[in-house]
Amino acid sequence: MVSDTTFATTAAVLVTASFPFYLYGAWIMIDAETVTWDVLTYHLKFIVVGLTLNTVPVVTWMAPRLLEQFGGLFALHAVLGLQAYAMLIFALTGIVRIFQAKHNANLYRDPDQDVDLDDLHENMGAWRGRLRIGVFGYVLFWIGAYVLGVYQYLTGYVV
Repeated sequence: MVSDTTFATTAAVLVTASFPFYLYGAWIMIDAETVTWDVLTYHLKFIVVGLTLNTVPVVTWMAPRLLEQFGGLFALHAVLGLQAYAMLIFALTGIVRIFQAKHNANLYRDPDQDVDLDDLHENMGAWRGRLRIGVFGYVLFWIGAYVLGVYQYLTGYVV
């Protein structure tokens, strides 16, 4: 049987490994002058890897053990993690609408059109706001959950 320490170490390594993928995926979007279809799909390749590295340990090891350890820092860690995913879902409500509007205007295939994003739809500003708030919130809560998770790992499995 595999020990809890092995699972905890594997989870810690996978979640830690997700962060560089998030950073590079974000950098791709920040660095791009124009977000073409190629830029978007290249960005998503890194974000999906980061989300997978983070979500697999959450679903397979952390979530099933949640009720066994529900109290104190474990509860706060869980709440921050769940809030991070809630913010990601909030961001997706903006991302999907922005994608639809840009796709309908053919801005991924022909990005050289002289169109302001806010002119594509009357709600574009709100959708972009959702995206920014959701991504910022996800990162903020993810970092909080990560720091608590590292603390729990160090105090529960290393020291």
